[in-house]
Amino acid sequence: MLKKLLVLSLVIASAASSYAQQFKVLLFTKTAGFHHTSIHEGVAGIRNLAARHNFTVDWQENASVFNEKQLNNYNAVIFLNTTGDILNAEQQTAFEKFIQSGKGWVGIHAAADTEYEWPWYTKMVGMMFKIHPEQQTAYLDVVDSNFPGMERFPKRMIWTDEWYEYQKPYKSNDLKFLVGVDEKSYDPKASWGNDNKSAGMGDFHPIAWYHNYDGGRAFYTGLGHIGLVYSDQTFLDHLYGGIYWAATGKGVK
Repeated sequence: MLKKLLVLSLVIASAASSYAQQFKVLLFTKTAGFHHTSIHEGVAGIRNLAARHNFTVDWQENASVFNEKQLNNYNAVIFLNTTGDILNAEQQTAFEKFIQSGKGWVGIHAAADTEYEWPWYTKMVGMMFKIHPEQQTAYLDVVDSNFPGMERFPKRMIWTDEWYEYQKPYKSNDLKFLVGVDEKSYDPKASWGNDNKSAGMGDFHPIAWYHNYDGGRAFYTGLGHIGLVYSDQTFLDHLYGGIYWAATGKGVK
């Protein structure tokens, strides 16, 4: 009987090991400003990525999860189309400690339209949202393919999205740009009143980047406004590459 129990325990342990997850991420979608209807499609897309790539994802809109004890369970945190002031001072401190412990952050689209009054966060994002024109089709150009998820991203590709224009980076030589949008391929002009007008960012308009930050890692992509992109394989490869790098620090040659 004892021998049978030992064999059974070994079988169970082996099965558990075969289903062990690579890493665990927190997916956060709280909004205190504009609410993107594509959030639910984004959640579904990221859950599919988790199933495909064998990692665990927990979806939360309640900011109470931002405490040291609960954050300690995760390797990375994803901000999916978050907007506005979403964390209080205590929660911000807990998240800062999370990144400082060597963990990662992934920002998607409106994550750059979040927490403008939190300097630590704006530096982590790298470039904050300023304005955008109407949704249009444009060309994307790869700047650097030496990053996970960029293997099948074509050097130049047609894409339709909401093209964010960003404020100047806090430290431009720190950000490692991956993808840019060609402003000559669409009309970047936007006007949101007398004090907020733009003709675009000029010769180089970055749309995705990454950097090491305050002991941890940060990846951002400006793509992701339209819900159907979360079922587009090129975008999903790009997004998983950012998640994988943020959670593990692996993938860059």
